[in-house]
This record gives sequence, C-alpha cells and structure tokens, in this order.
Amino acid sequence: MKANVLTRYRVMAYITAVWLLVFTGAIILKYGFDTGDTMLISQIHGVLFIIYVIFAFDLGSKAKWPFGKLLWVLAAGCIPVASFFVEPKITREVRPLITDGSTAAVEA
Repeated sequence: MKANVLTRYRVMAYITAVWLLVFTGAIILKYGFDTGDTMLISQIHGVLFIIYVIFAFDLGSKAKWPFGKLLWVLAAGCIPVASFFVEPKITREVRPLITDGSTAAVEA
C-alpha cells in the first residue's frame, strides 16, 4: 500500500472531525439559543464526510480490514471528537503495511 492512501485518510479524518464539531456547535446555537443557520455548514460537512467515507473505504480495502472494522472507522466520522481518537490508532496499525516505491523497484 502506498503512503498517500494513509495520508488522504488522515487529512480527511481531521478535516471531517473539525467540521463535525463546527456543525455540532451550530446546531447547539440554532436549537438551544434560537440563533444562526446551519444550512451551509451542514452541506460542507456532508460533502467532506462523503470524501472521508471514500478515503476510509479505500484504506480499509487496501489494508484488508473486516467489514466490522470498516464500519467502526466510518462511524468515527459521525461521532464528534471520535476521529481524534480513532485516527492515531488506525495510523499505528496501517503504517507497517505501507510499502515504499523504491523497495518495490528493488524487489522486482
């Protein structure tokens, strides 16, 4: 597996997590204090979450995760602050699976 697969996942995990926190704050302001609008924030988060799902699925398929683990990683993108805890764990697990392009050329 190439390093950019993990990097894409990591970047989107953090971006999605931050936007989910922003969206959660906007929801609290809208329904708790009757102020603000969540339409733009929710649409941005929705698009970012779709990209996160694609990159997490790509990483999971290349790392050969079981379906349950993939669902667990995808669920982390739905729970505020969960990605901040799940992403480092996934990175530690996947980092040994990364192959360097120069190593593949030497082995061929």
